[in-house]
Amino acid sequence: MPWFKKLSSKDSNTVRYYEIGFEDYYCFFVRNYRSSRLIAQMNILMRTTAYLILLLFVVTACQKETEITPEIGAWRAELLVQDDKALPFNFSLKEDRTIEVYNAEEIIEVDEVTIKDDSIFIKMPVFEGYIAAKLDDAKHISGSFIKESLDRVVPFTAEHGHTERFSQQNNAASDISGNWETVFSPDVEADRYIAKGIFSQKGDKVIGTFRTTTGDYRYLEGILDGDQLQLSTFDGAHAFLFMATVTDSTMNGHFYSGNHWKEPFTAKRNESYELPDENTLTYLKEGYETLEFSFPDASGNMISLQDEQFKDKVVIVQVMGTWCPNCLDESKYYTAYYNDKKPKNVEFVSLAFEYAKTKEQAFDRIKRLKNRLNIPYPILLAQFGTSDKGKANEKLPMLNHVLSYPTTIFIDKKGNVRKIHTGFNGPATGDKYLQFKTEFEKFAQELSEEE
Repeated sequence: MPWFKKLSSKDSNTVRYYEIGFEDYYCFFVRNYRSSRLIAQMNILMRTTAYLILLLFVVTACQKETEITPEIGAWRAELLVQDDKALPFNFSLKEDRTIEVYNAEEIIEVDEVTIKDDSIFIKMPVFEGYIAAKLDDAKHISGSFIKESLDRVVPFTAEHGHTERFSQQNNAASDISGNWETVFSPDVEADRYIAKGIFSQKGDKVIGTFRTTTGDYRYLEGILDGDQLQLSTFDGAHAFLFMATVTDSTMNGHFYSGNHWKEPFTAKRNESYELPDENTLTYLKEGYETLEFSFPDASGNMISLQDEQFKDKVVIVQVMGTWCPNCLDESKYYTAYYNDKKPKNVEFVSLAFEYAKTKEQAFDRIKRLKNRLNIPYPILLAQFGTSDKGKANEKLPMLNHVLSYPTTIFIDKKGNVRKIHTGFNGPATGDKYLQFKTEFEKFAQELSEEE
């Protein structure tokens, strides 16, 4: 039976979960998280003779392990979500011990992979999520996908040599290509929200996404097995599974997010359906004309729009979080625009709302994002400990609400808010993503040319 352990302390580096053998846990822990501070903390814990004996036993066990080398090539992974449903995704292990994760047209490159003895540790890029697991043999892995800040642990397994995402039993009974008017949690007013399903089907294979008023559900990939739709995605931040019964004109099913959330959804085919205008959902309350804030950067400097770097400039303010996949997509685009197309009198600043439990952890996540994407503009810490939108609205009380991460606020040279764009349509939305880029660049140029 797997043994589950959480070890915690004030040092975030000592908070780790593993669903592997007792000896394996301590061996992996000692190998990968040794530091002077950690050793000092462990010395405090090991004051008794009994614990010292146990430590010697563990170290001896570590030394006796035989390294297992996982097979190179295609792997099929599963995350166990609610209702004992398996959320599959595909990845490939390369000769240089890097990994590529595949979701439809998306390829996520993972270059932080540690393999030692019979343990494997996979740190996903940018996001805090990681996979800690045991190599059962060269073709089988078992462990957990972990997000420490949210105390979430999802069982993980992987098997080498399989390329199919879902198992196909029957030919597709229909073709769902097109647009679908969708409602999630239709019977619970507090949770209810609308969406637009956008799908493309070739044979039994289906790709697409759901757009909502706050963003999209990334690159979804799956099959239509008879009348059963199955779609999934995994990006290191979120693990999504959609399952539905489909007719030519309707869908009824459930959406699973990790093993912590499940909700029903219904959809009907509607080629002309559109979501509300993203530029009308968030706005300044009556009596306000501009945005005001003062938040710290990584050096502890308090930054506001009154600073010299923003004087007489058009300022693009991004409300975001380092944990947010749509924010990641938007940040990639903004970085490319900043480096290649930005007029000299346009500046950017991002306000990060982080669920990391401490300020230090939050700034670590910000630093990781900036370094990974080479983001050239400042990212300020607006909030840590929660990403709650109600709390975020308290930090920006001039807004009617903080509806979405991300949200983009356009401020002209005089300091007036000219437009607020809620959410972000990422690359998975196709034409909508291209439309956003065109509109964004046109409006930023217009603001930059004003006197």
